[in-house]
Amino acid sequence: MQLNVFMKKMGVTLMLVIVLAIWVFWTGQAYAQVSGASLAGTVTDSSGAVIPNAEVSITNSATGVTRTVTSGSAGLYTAPNLLPGIYDIRITAPGFSTQVQRGITLTVGAQQALDIKMQVGQVSQTVEVTTEAPTVELTSSTISAVVNATTVRELPLNGRSWTDLATLQPGVSSIQTQPSFAVGGDRGNRGFGSQLTISGARPQENNYRLDGISLNDYGNGAPGSVLGGNLGVDAIQEFSVLTSNYSAEYGKTSGGVVNAVSRSGTNQFHGSVYEFLRNDALDAKNFFDSKSKPIPPFRRNQFGGSAGGPIIKDRTFIFGDFEAIRQSKGITNTSIVPSDAARAGNLTSGPVTVDPGAAKYLDLYPHANGAVNGNTGIFSFPGQQVVNEYFVTSRVDHKFSNKDSVFGTYLYDDTDYRNPDRYNVQLIGSHTKRQIVALEENHVFSPTLVNTLRVGYSREHTANNQSAAAINSHATDPSLGAVPGLNAADMRIGGIDEMLGGLNSLTTSIYDWNSYQAYDDAFATHGTHSLKFGFAAERIQENVLPRSNPGGIWNFNNLTEFLTNQPLNFTSGFANTISSRGWRETVFGAYLQDDWHVRRNLTLNLGLRYEPTTASPWNEAASRFAALRQRGQI
Repeated sequence: MQLNVFMKKMGVTLMLVIVLAIWVFWTGQAYAQVSGASLAGTVTDSSGAVIPNAEVSITNSATGVTRTVTSGSAGLYTAPNLLPGIYDIRITAPGFSTQVQRGITLTVGAQQALDIKMQVGQVSQTVEVTTEAPTVELTSSTISAVVNATTVRELPLNGRSWTDLATLQPGVSSIQTQPSFAVGGDRGNRGFGSQLTISGARPQENNYRLDGISLNDYGNGAPGSVLGGNLGVDAIQEFSVLTSNYSAEYGKTSGGVVNAVSRSGTNQFHGSVYEFLRNDALDAKNFFDSKSKPIPPFRRNQFGGSAGGPIIKDRTFIFGDFEAIRQSKGITNTSIVPSDAARAGNLTSGPVTVDPGAAKYLDLYPHANGAVNGNTGIFSFPGQQVVNEYFVTSRVDHKFSNKDSVFGTYLYDDTDYRNPDRYNVQLIGSHTKRQIVALEENHVFSPTLVNTLRVGYSREHTANNQSAAAINSHATDPSLGAVPGLNAADMRIGGIDEMLGGLNSLTTSIYDWNSYQAYDDAFATHGTHSLKFGFAAERIQENVLPRSNPGGIWNFNNLTEFLTNQPLNFTSGFANTISSRGWRETVFGAYLQDDWHVRRNLTLNLGLRYEPTTASPWNEAASRFAALRQRGQI
């Protein structure tokens, strides 16, 4: 019985796949997840009868670019993948007055419904309608919300990271699932981007897209610099957050979708220049700052500018944005260190003879400059976190003809971070560099068939938790090394804060992430059916060079055992085993989406998506990965 049910299910699945394949090959191309908006509706006369073959011209008010479609035999028209913005709609049909409707706002990824009722008359007669399009989503069951251009650019936003605005939407929360970067390398090993949970899903289950290109990083998390943000507020037109029930065209996610579209130039030149300043002169002391010492210095300059306009009016447009951050932030570091009495061997439990090796290692520990309690004391100092970030993005749009248009987007983000360790022994740094390229071509085969071809490339280089420079001269003393050729090892003593060791002895990871993407989406209108179907391919290359505890870790139960050189154990990575890993994976996706307008007040959203991967787990480029199988398991 179970076998029969299974075979029936497989038969249905196979049938659906065959139907999907027919649609894919019929269009010649395919894929999903366009970033534009769709406008659809029914053209009727005053009695409610449909008007076939009515011509609907949709003109972008800012650029003058026009898309022309026609209503089919059922009076249904569909205009897919329109650039978000404000549009004027012009409808003509033989025997009816020309109707114009202005100021229709289309948002990113939206499926806007606009039914049109024509009046009998001459085509030369024009009727202007001022009724707005419905704000309630009438043709899609997707639960989503849009952060519009005004909100993105004008809402006060500390740090100017546009992804932070996603939390304005219901079902979206910002969470911290791992330590902040200042604690150590764990933060960067899972990605630096903002941690968002959408409809309760994990942060690594979301898909972030810009102009239809997936931006997820090497940890499958949100994109972001070392500071955790995404600059370029002025370069984002708007973005939507899809929380649930999204259509089959959206893949590569089991959580939510953050779908952004970059800002394009218009027929008018426009631009802005800005600088935001933060300074310690405006700050108060925090709890740990000494009352007798000045506030740790803080300087933050965030500045930039953007500009856009036409290269050729009504045809070619350009927009560019530059932004930079120069930050030097004072952070009061507080740690527990051995007291001066303990350093001399005078412990509260009784005197001990300090081992010469331990005595030399004590030079890495600063002396207490705060309260002393028995064998330990407090050491604090105002360290400086120094960050330099440079962000550039540009977009060019060009209309070849009424049937062909293309645009390209390029994004570059380079961030360098420096921060002293808790004992002011060495500077620890991380560096991120992101580059994204997106190219999209739209071709109108007929008023009822449109195809969108898109290719993209996303690259990210991250050097996480590296030694940048020595502050204490003993950080470069090889005589303190436990591994030949390296400096002092990591020291973990019960009751004392961890000493990270000398220069180049840190656990460090270097990530090089490459994502090659190709998409093709076709849109067809047939009777009462608005069809979308397509195919996707993403080739993922991730090269990782992990250096786990290269200098080793000494573990001591307490201060007494450290001073008398009685370690609990020693662990270290072997230098000859440190090599890069090249993970490889290809993700394919194919889908068919049918928005069936059964009646004027009833639309069915029907969809099917098939999305396999080439490897589970990932393949390693040089076969340096293996999985051991236990008996009885698969």
